[in-house]
Amino acid sequence: MPEWRISEGLVPYPQALAEMEASVAAIRAGRADELVWLLEHPPLYTAGTSARREDLLAPDRFPVFEARRGGEYTYHGPGQRVAYAMLDLNRRGRDLRVFVGRLEEWVIRTLAAFGVTGERRPGRVGVWVVRPEKAPGPDGAPAEDKIAAIGLRLRHWVSFHGISINLEPELEHFSGIVPCGISGYGVTSLADLGLIVSMPELDMALREAFEEVFGPAG
Repeated sequence: MPEWRISEGLVPYPQALAEMEASVAAIRAGRADELVWLLEHPPLYTAGTSARREDLLAPDRFPVFEARRGGEYTYHGPGQRVAYAMLDLNRRGRDLRVFVGRLEEWVIRTLAAFGVTGERRPGRVGVWVVRPEKAPGPDGAPAEDKIAAIGLRLRHWVSFHGISINLEPELEHFSGIVPCGISGYGVTSLADLGLIVSMPELDMALREAFEEVFGPAG
């Protein structure tokens, strides 16, 4: 299995980028094991390679970083568990679509450990939960909120960046962006859904779900 690392406190985003870059280089060179790194960031926005300037609604609210991952704008902050996955797809299968599906399944199984049904939606990045207690959308469909984001980059088939799950972040902070360029939907968290879950409990569920979905490298 990959090495698992859990960082205490808030990790500055530039530091995380530098450490991911170094880990990917070491994994590719055969000098390091794969790594799953769990952490929290201070409040910030990140811009993926497809980010549109008009989706940054409050550019002066928090620092904005170029993430160099796929996707658009997202928010990171305290109370959100970020899981950076540096995995060698040369050994796990060079299929990006399958890999993204496994990241989604990792999130879905993690949420299921707390009785939350996470779902995929075609054309909408991330993992979503249906909110029947909220007013339906303009088309009459049940309301849906995003609970987890996925952003990814590959270098020579070694992955970095990964997933983020909202445990109990300040949800109002998401109002400074159009999350992942998708408007018309809300953002939620385990706390917002009325669940009392600690970060260590979430970390344990993440590890168990990872082993179910990914297993060891072949």
